Amino acid sequence: MFAKILIPTDGSRLAVTAAENAIAFARDANASVVFVCVIEPFRIFTTDSDKLAASREDYDLLSDEQAVQFLNEVELRARHQGVACHTVKLRSDEVHQAIIEAAVLHGCDLIAMGSHGRGGVAALILGSVTNKVLSHSRIPVLVYR
Repeated sequence: MFAKILIPTDGSRLAVTAAENAIAFARDANASVVFVCVIEPFRIFTTDSDKLAASREDYDLLSDEQAVQFLNEVELRARHQGVACHTVKLRSDEVHQAIIEAAVLHGCDLIAMGSHGRGGVAALILGSVTNKVLSHSRIPVLVYR
């Protein structure tokens, strides 16, 4: 029924658990997977341009390293189960939109993700990424709790 499944990850425990379940689902469905990690841009409020430049550089380096680590971890899990996969790292202000666009771009027919990630208080105020994906996606979304 599903041939290619997009699995977003932010490295959180729930995202990794959701990825493990989605990988097993993909294996049983004989589907391939696309893992995506969306990096939000650097944000800081300061008038000191030196502090801003150094902090942005540090953030970009660290966020890239973390995204690669998160993607490598889930890719390894998929390969151990014999599931064909590849990874995508993106930067976007709108994480939910980047997830949906990645699914469309890569020809995915399902998005499988955790019910929430690292949203914290901001997610309560603004709504979680998962809720936004559910609200805006025309591709079916499987949510793991």
